[in-house]
Amino acid sequence: MYQFSYAEVQQDDVADSKDRERQVLDKSILMLEQASEKGAGSRESIEALFFVNRVWVRFIEDLGSPENELDQELRANLISIGIWILREAEKIRAGESDNYEGIIDISSIIRDGLK
Repeated sequence: MYQFSYAEVQQDDVADSKDRERQVLDKSILMLEQASEKGAGSRESIEALFFVNRVWVRFIEDLGSPENELDQELRANLISIGIWILREAEKIRAGESDNYEGIIDISSIIRDGLK
């Protein structure tokens, strides 16, 4: 029978979490790219913006949790980025912007930083 140390199990959990976060960001990026091609008001745009909103609300909740072990300054920076993304998504939804590319670029940077 195998026995794993608590630290090994914790490390696996962190790696699994990062992988899931990367996958979610990959999906949001793909959806935003498709939405950008179809334009604001399209079904793709509505679905992408809804998905992005859910993702970043959840990320912000997690980052604000006292159990989150990231450095406090990094957490604050990521929360600020998340708020910016939510605002940009709302501007697109309201027809005030078409800055899909900005959200895609920032999401790609965050995703790539999870490696």
